[in-house]
Amino acid sequence: MAPLAVISLSLCFLLPLLSPAISTNSEGNALHALRRRLSDPTNVLQSWDPTLVNPCTWFHVTCDSNNHVIRLDLGNSNISGTLGPELAQLQHLQYLELYKNDISGEIPKELGNLKNLVGLDLYGNRFEGEIPKSFSGLKSLRFLRLNNNNLTGSIPRELTALSNLKVFDVSNNDLCGTIPVDGPFGMFSMPSYANNMRLNGPELKGLVPYNFGC
Repeated sequence: MAPLAVISLSLCFLLPLLSPAISTNSEGNALHALRRRLSDPTNVLQSWDPTLVNPCTWFHVTCDSNNHVIRLDLGNSNISGTLGPELAQLQHLQYLELYKNDISGEIPKELGNLKNLVGLDLYGNRFEGEIPKSFSGLKSLRFLRLNNNNLTGSIPRELTALSNLKVFDVSNNDLCGTIPVDGPFGMFSMPSYANNMRLNGPELKGLVPYNFGC
């Protein structure tokens, strides 16, 4: 065998030993990618060790009996940064709790791929941009709280297909257009939409033009 071929073959075996071990678990990799996006001045993510087989022993992470991540509880944790599309790899996730932090940027549309999601609490951050239309794919969703952010645009009509939705709050944003009335939206009270100065609803009896201000 030629000398260069021997060196190349040796490096193939040595490099995995020299490089830090990273979990081959896709959910662990997704959460580690999230950690890299976040600033964590109080070290609430200190236990998130990517060299472990799975993230089920990490603080603020809950798994089921099959070691699938089903909850991420980071509400009121003094973290900042942005979210990324890698969160869509948490295919078994049921609750994503990121409320009352300082997370900014747009809400990733890929969160709409989390088919098992029951609760999505992103309120009390600095999210901007529009509410993703892809959320219409969250057929198990019961709680959607996006209040107290900097969201703009209209409430997607596609969300009226979420037949299991019981709680919806988008108050204290900068949304515009008209409030949906179909599907579950027929039961949400006006405080769910409060303090969106360009948002109008059926109680205005047509006095404000459709999508006024959008």
